[in-house]
Amino acid sequence: MVTPEDIQGWIEVGLPGTQASVEGDGAHFEAVIINEAFEGKSLIQRHQMVYGALGDRMKADIHALSMKTLTPEEHAS
Repeated sequence: MVTPEDIQGWIEVGLPGTQASVEGDGAHFEAVIINEAFEGKSLIQRHQMVYGALGDRMKADIHALSMKTLTPEEHAS
């Protein structure tokens, strides 16, 4: 079973410079993902970056992932 810690690690390794926090019950997860690379990107582009970091795990291991993708400045405010 996938844990929130697994997802956090996969995101942080796959998207360098990321600070992530993930909560969930093994099927549904919620993540707050902070990265400077999100600056100037649309919400869709930010989510695509996270999906890219997770790769095939989104199809095979993770049933549902809700994301808040923020720059450090957005997170601070």
